[in-house]
Amino acid sequence: MRPTAKDLAEAAGLSLATVDRVLNDRPNVSAGAVRKVNEAIERIGFFRNPAAVVLARNKLYRFRFVLPSKGDQYLLELLQRVREASQTLKSELTEITVDQIPTDDPHQLSRHLASIEHEEVDGVAVMAPESPQVRDALSRLMLRGIHLVQFLSGQEKLETADFVGVDNFAAGATAGKIIGRFLGREVGKIMIVAETMVARDSIERRRGFDSIINQQFPHLTNLPSLETYGDERRAAAIIRQVMEHNPDIRAAYVMSPESRVPVTAIRQRMDAQKIVIVVHERTPFSEQALRNDQIDTIIAQDPGHAVRSAIRIMRARTDEREPIASQEKIRIEVLLKENL
Repeated sequence: MRPTAKDLAEAAGLSLATVDRVLNDRPNVSAGAVRKVNEAIERIGFFRNPAAVVLARNKLYRFRFVLPSKGDQYLLELLQRVREASQTLKSELTEITVDQIPTDDPHQLSRHLASIEHEEVDGVAVMAPESPQVRDALSRLMLRGIHLVQFLSGQEKLETADFVGVDNFAAGATAGKIIGRFLGREVGKIMIVAETMVARDSIERRRGFDSIINQQFPHLTNLPSLETYGDERRAAAIIRQVMEHNPDIRAAYVMSPESRVPVTAIRQRMDAQKIVIVVHERTPFSEQALRNDQIDTIIAQDPGHAVRSAIRIMRARTDEREPIASQEKIRIEVLLKENL
């Protein structure tokens, strides 16, 4: 059986009341008592029940996700994972809410972030493209005592905030290696599609992709990035135009997490099985397209892991603890039809 608080008190040679004050960070405890309790915890393997700690402190954790108002299947996946986490953590006195804001409008998003007060929330996880206005608003958010997690996309000069997501340079480099290997010695061009190149994740993925293609596959040419802004008509028009002017396109790399619109546009112009297509994020569309050989690879990050990681980090910061770095590392997953 797990050691109890009574066992811990006996091991530390202190009263149960003193041990309780140490475990729950209450005042009027000597440094010597804290040291004895911590030494006893290591010695007997005492484990603190998070739910019991929350109840003992009578504290409600209040966390908020600020997510885009526009999106497709990947956004729905994120929202579903947040709802699941919200239901699961209610028993631990954790309240999780979601604000959906037009994150492509930095001024509107900045105004919204400015309206969030410390009395409302303990921590905020924000998914937004990089801009000076948003970066400044996030800095002011932290100055108000609100713990910030940059969620899946971050601000380059906001290094003091936590970040949850994959190494996007490495993700782009992975896509470059896959496309280069799949094409072999074939000479041709690669079409690169993003929702927006303002987002830091797209910039880093493009840099990683270019680094591999330019260094290891110089017979391939990367075309300028296409920005769809999530608009189906725009995506169809610009992809059609680029494919008409570049009949030697041999591969397509979709950097944005929403691949349905660009892949559909590519398929309208060309048999998808005649070119290599690599996309990001596992959604119902991308999974089915992979099963049907309409794309070749999905480079994914687990949305559930990302949501849970953001919550754990905000909770640790609220409790004035360091997050467990190894637990919060989001892995890059490479999915093929054969390992779905």
